[in-house]
Amino acid sequence: MSNEQAIGRAAIGAQPPRPRGRYVPAVLSGSTVHTAGMTPRRDGRLTVTGRVGGEVDPAVAREAAGLAAGNALAAVRSVLPPGAMFRCVEMVVYIACADGFTELSAVADGASEVVERALGPASLPARSAIGVYLLPGNAPVEVAVTAHVGDGPGAR
Repeated sequence: MSNEQAIGRAAIGAQPPRPRGRYVPAVLSGSTVHTAGMTPRRDGRLTVTGRVGGEVDPAVAREAAGLAAGNALAAVRSVLPPGAMFRCVEMVVYIACADGFTELSAVADGASEVVERALGPASLPARSAIGVYLLPGNAPVEVAVTAHVGDGPGAR
């Protein structure tokens, strides 16, 4: 499945990846949804492993960030009632990177592109791109989203 297919799947409400521990993919509290950190999993398996700028090329990591963001959107939709609209208000992209790798924003742009394609340009959230030494399962990226449920500017 291509990232385009994953984006479309997330946009229509596919199920998020099964948790790899004792947590849930997303929680709806009032009008806010918080997702767990989503890694680039497809069919329960990481599509790529390693640190960006080391074993993982930045372009591959950018695609992985897109897949992880699609999984996060699926997690948001999994806790919403049918037909509910939402807007991503914050996205944190964690990037496991090799020493000296500084192109974090370029990798995180892969996640932003998925949100933009799935929900529209007015739906882009505030975003942080944070470099870390290691992520669960040796994933190169992990994406967590906070979304506001309801109509309004950027809601889809």
